[in-house]
Amino acid sequence: MSIRFQRANFLVSNMTEALRFYVDVLGMEVAFKKEGREAGYSHIVFGIEAGVKVDFVALSTPTQLRVMALTEVPGLVPQPEPRRSAIVLDVEDVDAVVARAKDGGFQVFEEEKLVTHDGRVGREIGILDGDGNLAVVYHITGRV
Repeated sequence: MSIRFQRANFLVSNMTEALRFYVDVLGMEVAFKKEGREAGYSHIVFGIEAGVKVDFVALSTPTQLRVMALTEVPGLVPQPEPRRSAIVLDVEDVDAVVARAKDGGFQVFEEEKLVTHDGRVGREIGILDGDGNLAVVYHITGRV
């Protein structure tokens, strides 16, 4: 049996604001957009009421095509706690990402020391987008 991970998909309330986070803060790139669908598979699987217009954006990183997606659902309330999902991103310059997040007014959690299952160490920091979706950025800096 084979499996290939295609992408994660977060629901957001405002695509323009979400792209400010995923593109301007995290450094992703817009791969393509689909606008204005009022019915579709996303409505069924996410439990979105039929007739609600949703936009869709696929995002790439410099090394991974279309690995993230955003579906805009107007009127969406921020994700409640406990959070149920996260994306985890290895970024080369953690400090730059954190600075951009703080400058953009996004919630940044305290940094933690990362110790992996195989003895590598690094830094990890959680950041929330405007809808409460969690992104954890990390970078390995050495070994224990």
